[in-house]
Amino acid sequence: MKPIALTLAVAICIVAAPSIAHVAELATAPSLPIVPDGFSIELVAGPPLVERPIVAAFDYEGRLYVAESSGSNDPVEQQLAERPHRVVRLEDVDGDGRFDKRVVFADRMMFLAGAMFQGGSLYVSAPPSIWKLTDHDGDGVAEDRVEWFQGKTLTGCANDLHGPYAGPDGWIYWCKGAFAEQMHMVNGREWKSSAAHIFRCRPDGTGLEPVMTGGMDNPVDVVFTPEGERIYSATYLEGDGRRDGLAHAIYGGVYGKVHDVLDGHPRTGELMPTMALMSPTAPCGLERYEADAFGPEYRDNLFACQFNLRKVSRHALTPQGSTFASADSDFVTSDAVDFHPTDVLADDDGSLLVIDTGGWYKLCCPTSQLWKPDVLGGIYRVRRNDAPVVDDPRGRMIDWPNLTVKQLWTQLADPRPAVRLRLSEEFASRRDTPEMQQFLTDLEGTLLVEVGDAALARTWGLTRLETAPAKRITRRLLEHADPRVRQAALHAVSLHRDAEAFPQLLKLLASDSPAIRRVAAEALGRIGDDAAVPHLLAAAAKAEDRILQHSITYALIEFADPSATQAGLASDQPETIASALIALDQMPGGTVTAEQVIPLLTSQENRLRDDAQWLVRRHPEWGGKLAGWFREQLASLPEPTQGPLESMLIAFAGDAEIQRVLADAATSTDSSAAARQLALRVMAQAKLGNLPTAWSDALASTIAAGDRHLIPLAVAVARALPPAELPSAALNQALTDVAADPRRSQDLRVAALAVVAGSLSTVDESQWTLLTAALAPELSVATRTAAADALTQAPLSPGQLDQLCSIIKAAGPLEINRLLTAYLRTTEEQLGLSLLASLREADALPSLRMDVLRQALAKYSPAVQQRVDALESLVNVDAAAQRQRIEELLPRIADGDVRRGHAVFHSAKAACTACHVVGHAGGTVGPELTRIGGIRTDRDLLESILFPSLSFVQSYESTLILTAEGRAISGRILDETDEHYVVATGPAEETRVRREEVEEMQPGTISVMPAGLDKQLSVQELADLVAFLKNAK
Repeated sequence: MKPIALTLAVAICIVAAPSIAHVAELATAPSLPIVPDGFSIELVAGPPLVERPIVAAFDYEGRLYVAESSGSNDPVEQQLAERPHRVVRLEDVDGDGRFDKRVVFADRMMFLAGAMFQGGSLYVSAPPSIWKLTDHDGDGVAEDRVEWFQGKTLTGCANDLHGPYAGPDGWIYWCKGAFAEQMHMVNGREWKSSAAHIFRCRPDGTGLEPVMTGGMDNPVDVVFTPEGERIYSATYLEGDGRRDGLAHAIYGGVYGKVHDVLDGHPRTGELMPTMALMSPTAPCGLERYEADAFGPEYRDNLFACQFNLRKVSRHALTPQGSTFASADSDFVTSDAVDFHPTDVLADDDGSLLVIDTGGWYKLCCPTSQLWKPDVLGGIYRVRRNDAPVVDDPRGRMIDWPNLTVKQLWTQLADPRPAVRLRLSEEFASRRDTPEMQQFLTDLEGTLLVEVGDAALARTWGLTRLETAPAKRITRRLLEHADPRVRQAALHAVSLHRDAEAFPQLLKLLASDSPAIRRVAAEALGRIGDDAAVPHLLAAAAKAEDRILQHSITYALIEFADPSATQAGLASDQPETIASALIALDQMPGGTVTAEQVIPLLTSQENRLRDDAQWLVRRHPEWGGKLAGWFREQLASLPEPTQGPLESMLIAFAGDAEIQRVLADAATSTDSSAAARQLALRVMAQAKLGNLPTAWSDALASTIAAGDRHLIPLAVAVARALPPAELPSAALNQALTDVAADPRRSQDLRVAALAVVAGSLSTVDESQWTLLTAALAPELSVATRTAAADALTQAPLSPGQLDQLCSIIKAAGPLEINRLLTAYLRTTEEQLGLSLLASLREADALPSLRMDVLRQALAKYSPAVQQRVDALESLVNVDAAAQRQRIEELLPRIADGDVRRGHAVFHSAKAACTACHVVGHAGGTVGPELTRIGGIRTDRDLLESILFPSLSFVQSYESTLILTAEGRAISGRILDETDEHYVVATGPAEETRVRREEVEEMQPGTISVMPAGLDKQLSVQELADLVAFLKNAK
């Protein structure tokens, strides 16, 4: 990591605000946020002193460095070029607790996402880099700028960097967001990853390594417990509306969400658990409270900013096994819609500062696209009313230059957090002095008997030194009477890979404390002495929780000793067998066989069975060897195993032998009804590129058998899978018969006809009537979609295409764009003009996608193309008109009814459940809405209903794919493999695009959700729908 120095002359800008300015600020400020009884809150910095603050950090003198936004939401590449943001330094000159002096410390900065003061310099994240800013001459301006870390990636939301954060071990930590690939040198080897990570390295840039891996979009903040455990905030998307939260960052852990970027990273089983789950809060700043001012019950609590929920939450941690349980509660809350806390930090007196960034931010934030750069935010201070006064909280009375090493050591446990931090940095700065060397020599001969905070502080002081004498003393602390000290010393040994601690680590691997066993296992894995393998296998038998199991298994993976690890498979302890199996599967040079795993799939031991099933899903090449086992399971189908069995069969559905197993299970008269239904469900969910012949025959046989319970499932399979190049005549005939049978339900007949429509020679009158009637708005989304698909694939006559023009006029938002592709088969000018005339009067005109229309009519005459251009001006409403429409409707939706809104949400007309989950039901194309009411205002909800393309929730962004053939596919990418992309282009509509076809990919601007629902729903229905969503908390 080679620093790049950049010197930039920056003009000094100082604002000295007299006391009357404070009065004006408070008089015009919005109502103050709410804090618990016994606490008070006040605004201590607002405009013009600070505007749009994002994150902040204190220096040794108590001056506050604040990252300020310019209010820009321009594309990140433009912001990187223009660098419109800045860092300001605030001071409380008169000591009244309010800031009253401002200096522009560094201007012309990229978007800022973290601040840390260390060693006399301010470190800030400004993606794609972390900058080290230093004021050498004391004028308040950073004349020296060093590019301390180069991430070299910049994604559309600038999630690439958050931090940095100071670890108690003296290393610097920061977060990388997904999903851009970064390359770094780790342990002397080139290392690449597109996943999210927490990284760490020494202040000089050496020793860079990942701590954890994640599939989440953006891990944000990291704090440390007194013993050195890492807690971070991030997004997870786990379901039930709880998509964000806090997690214990265990070394080597792989965390959610499930994403392809996790492939290639060693795993120890299912994804690691979260510690505190939240609704979609957009987590920001996180702080561990180290002071005493709030009382002992608050010591070491965490405070977390929740941007979307307009609050700061409190999290009291208690040990639970080898990790923590979190008791969660609100601490600072606000009803102000533009209160958005982004950082929280303790001041030297024990009060808590809350940074409110205001209303400017909308980049990748769907809370509201009403940009409010004039809502400038501010900084609040929370105090406990009866808090004791802290004497000299910053240690200004200390004669810092003349402190001896011994005095620094003695005072490392100072009760004042700000002083303690500075003492630890000063102690580490004397690392190479003769005085330090003599002190450590003397210290080695003394008995270290301190307990509690004093012993912890000195343990971390030694950790920062990284010298041989310091390591020797740290090894002695592994036998300290205080378990917290032993745990901290273990983290030091692990960090430094101190091989001389090996005998003590083996002893601690049998500790009564699960947390100590966990860190001992971690340290052993990092040291790499494979003599530890038998001890780890023995320890695995007593691993009580997922976290401890992970650390033991991950250590075995790091050893990469297949021969020694194989011994674990002969154990009589199921936990040991499970750890050995996964380690052998994941370690370099290791392997497990299907024969070793298959017998464990029905084990009575939960962990062994679950891990065996996890392993099986990761080995699709085992399909042939699993065929017999799957046949046995389907033959008996014990109810408790039905869920896991289904997921495993889906994973192996691409294997020819498993396809035959499923076909046999679906058709055999010996199969139970449950087995036949399960086989058909698996076929429908397999998402294969073509319909296997065995399945085609099985579906035809099933339909011909006439079982009214199985026929809908068989038709659903045929509808879900793309047809084979040469579909069997038997299946086509069976589906055609279903479509023609008036005894069958309308939805079943339409679904069957949608499958065979492309193979028809003509569309007869009965088929035409069936399909056009199925477009009625009161019918289900599935039926309307199937009818639209059939009409676009069927060989419609010119007369039928002309009739379809009139039908399109009344089509709903979900069908209008699908129906357009029916006109690809002709270039007749009159048909094109008739279609455009109908579209001008269409009820769903606001939902019309011009890219789809242009593609459908691309080969038509110039006269048609001119009408397309004219129609586009009607569809593309400008932002001012959109805001006006929202303002018109807002006063009229105040009287919505929740129960009626529930009916609207689930109605065929609104079709919300086609794409969104509430509770446990609904589609997954769009974001889950189970708890949407807790994070969105009436305006936000109305805006997203009327104009969904204005913003996208992270991980639900639209992508435009352009193919070599000239096709344009716009939608949300659901999955990608080495061969293809799966793109959701609408409700229950997926398109597969082969990678070899793709010529260009770019961020999309059109949401999969159709616009213009205000044209489909009455104002009262809109009001009821908003009321229902607001109630979803």
